[in-house]
Amino acid sequence: MKKILCVITIILSYNLPLLAQEKQAKPNVIIIFTDDQGYQDVGVFGSPLIKTPNLDKMAMDGIKFTDFYSASPVCSPSRAALLTGSYPPRVGVPKVLWPNKPGGLNNQETTIADMLKTKGYSTACIGKWHLGDEPQYLPTTQGFDFYYGIPFSNDMSVNPNSKVANNILFREGMTLDSLREKKWRGRRVPLLKQDEVVEYPVDQTTLTQRYTLEAINFIKENKEDPFFLYIAHSMPHVPLYASPKFKGESARGLYGDVIEEIDWGVGEIIKTLENLNIDENTLVIFTSDNGPWTSKGDKGGSALPLKGGKFLTYEGGMRVPMIAKWPGKIKKGIVTNKVASTIDFLPTIAHLTNSNLPEKEIDGKNIWKILSGKKSKSPHKKDGFYYYKESTLEAVRQGDWKLRITEKNDVELYNLKEDISENNNLAKQHPKIVKKLGKMMSEFDAGLKENQHQYN
Repeated sequence: MKKILCVITIILSYNLPLLAQEKQAKPNVIIIFTDDQGYQDVGVFGSPLIKTPNLDKMAMDGIKFTDFYSASPVCSPSRAALLTGSYPPRVGVPKVLWPNKPGGLNNQETTIADMLKTKGYSTACIGKWHLGDEPQYLPTTQGFDFYYGIPFSNDMSVNPNSKVANNILFREGMTLDSLREKKWRGRRVPLLKQDEVVEYPVDQTTLTQRYTLEAINFIKENKEDPFFLYIAHSMPHVPLYASPKFKGESARGLYGDVIEEIDWGVGEIIKTLENLNIDENTLVIFTSDNGPWTSKGDKGGSALPLKGGKFLTYEGGMRVPMIAKWPGKIKKGIVTNKVASTIDFLPTIAHLTNSNLPEKEIDGKNIWKILSGKKSKSPHKKDGFYYYKESTLEAVRQGDWKLRITEKNDVELYNLKEDISENNNLAKQHPKIVKKLGKMMSEFDAGLKENQHQYN
């Protein structure tokens, strides 16, 4: 028996360090995703009034993308694209989803969370979901072990059929009966934990703070194991709310207060990683779901010098700020103009974690060479990046050229290198480029629609 125990001890003494190294070799991944934040609304992207010292430092310590795109100019499709690596129509989420309405991201899709679960990752979604509020669409059915947040935009209402926690906190005179009413109650949204409503309506002044604290708790609880953390902030989507500590502090008004509080949260998360000595094994990404809601005036953001904003396939609607940091893996102070998109996250993370790609066709490409600062062309330079508005393909970018064809059949051609603001339509001067890019659009859209994902 002593000999057997001795052998076991020797085996463990060799294998335990190897197991620890194997765990440590799997990088943690954090994606911070804001809502309706404009291209300009970060210090390092040119904001004249909003102070974002933590994001600015993150850019200095990592990489800033000047030509980075969300895959949609609106909420639900952009989130479906990020999590699945596909253009929204391919995965059946081309439009914004609404409370108590059918539809959502089918749970047969492979999300980043699903993919990483096969590698032993702990996974959490904190914040705005907006990919279906019926039970079969919630984050806990999409690869996430933990969910804490609001199920859709913060100006929406509650699904009267929601599952309610026994210890639910009611505010503003609401009761279970009023929650069950089918009457629309705009701006009164529920807070969910896992699949249950735990607060109705949620106190939105504390949301950014609470999301940050939940994220920090999750990081601390999983510091010994690989984890994937997806933090989808509810703001700066209107209505805007900031905690007392930040309200009235920004020179940009309430909108600036909101961004500066989000920036604080980014700083707290990075500080936590550093304090736990896991920052060198953690990739942190920051970006936005689409451009700013410019029609909201000073309550909306800025996409300058880009044209347009939310809802539009001009650059201001889909080109968004993007910063990534990973000490020792991403070189400091890189600025790249290589075209990349949220659809590239899944295949890039698959590469970094040695995970299998989804069986169904996806659109994203591995951009690790760009992220790590190696000389590399954008994978979208030849094949193009496509701008969908709902199910309609409105534009394509190939290299510096962008062709945009609207529902009214207006043809617009821009050289984005020379005309970032899309002011000079060159379609008449370059008919061959229009024809070439138009053919690319037609062929790609036909191929996507022939290969939309099918479910059992």
